[in-house]
Amino acid sequence: MKRARILYEGTAHDAVESDGQLLLGDGRRVALDVVTWLPPLAPTPRPRTILALGLNYADHAKELEFKAPEEPLVFVKGESTLTGHRQLTYRPSDVQFMHYECELVIVVGKTARKVKRDDAYDFIGGYTVANDYAIRDYLENWYRPNLRVKNRDTCTPIGPWLVDAKDVADPMSLALSTTVNGKVTQSGNTKDMIFDAPFLIEYFSSFMTLSPGDLILTGTPDGVVDCRPGDVIVTEIEHIGALVNTIAAA
Repeated sequence: MKRARILYEGTAHDAVESDGQLLLGDGRRVALDVVTWLPPLAPTPRPRTILALGLNYADHAKELEFKAPEEPLVFVKGESTLTGHRQLTYRPSDVQFMHYECELVIVVGKTARKVKRDDAYDFIGGYTVANDYAIRDYLENWYRPNLRVKNRDTCTPIGPWLVDAKDVADPMSLALSTTVNGKVTQSGNTKDMIFDAPFLIEYFSSFMTLSPGDLILTGTPDGVVDCRPGDVIVTEIEHIGALVNTIAAA
């Protein structure tokens, strides 16, 4: 099932995709283009932990002239950076290089602590798409991305759908692609991750508790390009969805 969270007539609603429309919890059906899309995530009773992988595709590490990491390179993101499908992302006026990153997102489904790899999929609730923009100008070191690189408001579009884990037969074999103004600029496959989903669940839960609704952004393949105001960026993952975002001047 494809789940969404939207604003319609001034009220937030949970919805599901149904025959090309959105079916709201109260039974109404609405068109996809008459709503404001929110991140497709249920509110959590505690602060949501967002873990993001850097250099998790060997080709992207090579593109940046870095050696592929031998253990996960991870940074933490704030929830205020998230925005929804078809929303604007603001590019600071003084930067020279701001690029997209198409990423598969793991959404934790239940409390996970010291999970073994063979059991990892039991703790995944679903998957969505993120576009984890990075501002290269602010980058001091790829192994320690500072807050201004990855935590700016509106710089992590996510959605449009949260797809139930049971509906994704093999999350480690999904095609990824990005287009800028209709031109394909990035393509890859989740099978090329250095650290796959089961490894990440086992790794993180070995030293911290993962809670329902927590997010793991799993990195991006090579092919990133600069994005300018007015550019329309579509980050798409097979069976998960196509996330549309437009760059605007701050």
